[in-house]
Amino acid sequence: MTSIDEIFKKPTLPTKRKLEVSHDPGHFYKSAKHTSNGDVKGKGRATVEDVDDDTEAGPALPPDGEDEFGPDDDEDGRFFGGGIDKGTSAALDFLDARDSEETFVEEKYDLLWLRKLVLSFEKRISKNAELRAKYEDDPQKFMASEADLDTDIKALSILSEHPEHYEEFANLGCMGSLVSLLAHENTDIAIDAIEIISELIDEDVQATQQQWDAIVNAAIESDLLSLLVQNFSRFDESQEADRSGVYHSLSVIESLASQPLLCERIGKDTAILQWALGRIQKLESPLSQNKQYAAEILAILLQTSTPNRRALTELDGVDILLQLLAPYRRRDPQKDSSEEEYVENVFDTLTCLVDEPEGKAKFIEAEGVELALIMLREGKMSKPRALRMLDYAVGGAHGAEVCERLVEAQGLKTVFGMFMKKQDDASTEHLLGIYAALLRCLPGDSAARIRTLAKFMEKDYEKIGKLVTLRRGYRSKMAAVESQISTEKASLDVGGQEEMQGEWLSRKLEAGLYSLQTTNTILAWLVAEDDGAKRAIIKQLAETDDSLDDIRVTLQEQLDGQTDEDEEAQGFQDMLSTLIDFLK
Repeated sequence: MTSIDEIFKKPTLPTKRKLEVSHDPGHFYKSAKHTSNGDVKGKGRATVEDVDDDTEAGPALPPDGEDEFGPDDDEDGRFFGGGIDKGTSAALDFLDARDSEETFVEEKYDLLWLRKLVLSFEKRISKNAELRAKYEDDPQKFMASEADLDTDIKALSILSEHPEHYEEFANLGCMGSLVSLLAHENTDIAIDAIEIISELIDEDVQATQQQWDAIVNAAIESDLLSLLVQNFSRFDESQEADRSGVYHSLSVIESLASQPLLCERIGKDTAILQWALGRIQKLESPLSQNKQYAAEILAILLQTSTPNRRALTELDGVDILLQLLAPYRRRDPQKDSSEEEYVENVFDTLTCLVDEPEGKAKFIEAEGVELALIMLREGKMSKPRALRMLDYAVGGAHGAEVCERLVEAQGLKTVFGMFMKKQDDASTEHLLGIYAALLRCLPGDSAARIRTLAKFMEKDYEKIGKLVTLRRGYRSKMAAVESQISTEKASLDVGGQEEMQGEWLSRKLEAGLYSLQTTNTILAWLVAEDDGAKRAIIKQLAETDDSLDDIRVTLQEQLDGQTDEDEEAQGFQDMLSTLIDFLK
């Protein structure tokens, strides 16, 4: 089975989403001056009643005896003058001369600048806190200091362009002061602080790992995560500013989750997981950006962290996510919409959960297998995603119960019927993964295993013919890639070859290495299980001068490449060794 990380690979698009700004006309206005009678002075439309019959229209005529154009108007062959008199022209000339004499001095963003910035910021915080405490019941007396503090918070934005000062910024204690503002009584101040933190730790900032770690560690030590969660409860997303606060809070969490250790730390308390799980359950029409973003954050937090998956499972995450997906078993969200992305993220999150033993048990309990099969039969957008989810649910050493439920729920007809129809590469890979799991996990001589084997044998072994045809195609692609890799190896020394190992493996996987290995495993199982299947496989392979030895060599290469030493990996290695013996 492919790595769980593979299911999250996205097209080459900006990884950080942008805040969608509301374009409601109610959020924008223009000031207008009024006359004494209440009419707006502007470009109004004149009416006939507004015009005095005795008033002459147009510009005044020139005095008698003068040309239509004055002497200055036609100077240097121009018909019209500049529209200014000589005094104004002299003043403008004077200002231009002064401007040319002034020398532009570029601002130096050095340590002296940083310390001045920090000193001013700390003073603003102290003054505002002092005035708030002194005039608690008279906001008018501390509003000015709040405005000054707001300005100084926003001034910190320039620091994201100079990450070389991050470590000093953290050492001066200013990162802790910034984080403390998340608890400010004025939510606008808290939102501004969250936005600046988001800017400072954004992936687009050209900071080294050491510089980034300096301010992040300072922020975490100042209780950043708890303050973010506390703010979620006081933000009112019906207000534009508070929606922005939630959005930037999620952006901060996304940046922190890019580091595996921080990702686990975020989920350890479960407060953020619990809030995000609750947020994606809120009914909205149309679906908001923050709801979609919360679903994405859940998927990110579970992508690389087994503890986070288990924590969300304990919060009844499997059942909740299945309920959220149930409406899409037959209905598709609008294409390329936030709702479609939301559904994809919910599927990704659930796929992570069912990859763990605890998640598999909850998946069965919540009738997840049955829902997945309905989606395979009747869904459109949900169909390939349900197939991938089912592949991960039946996989692994703990997938036996899910495999048995799949057979009990009449799922064999569905998954084998799909196999005989044209499928894309990803769907074919997941179908192969399901077959391999069924053959590995279902107990010997059980009714479910016998029914599965019968599906491969029916209709004169047509499924086996399809498997051998697929294997032939994968082998052809692999041969082309291996030939290119052999040519590249010849031009590299030992050190160069070691550096290219990851790249070469990636290219093999793209060419279908996993699917080839899985197909060979299925064929080996069928050889071991049934003599008739063995004869059919040998006959099909002989059409292209292949034999069981070719399958055995591939499985041996796969076995030799195994490096994991945990219990599940050891069980998989034992299975391969047994199948290889059957092929000798």
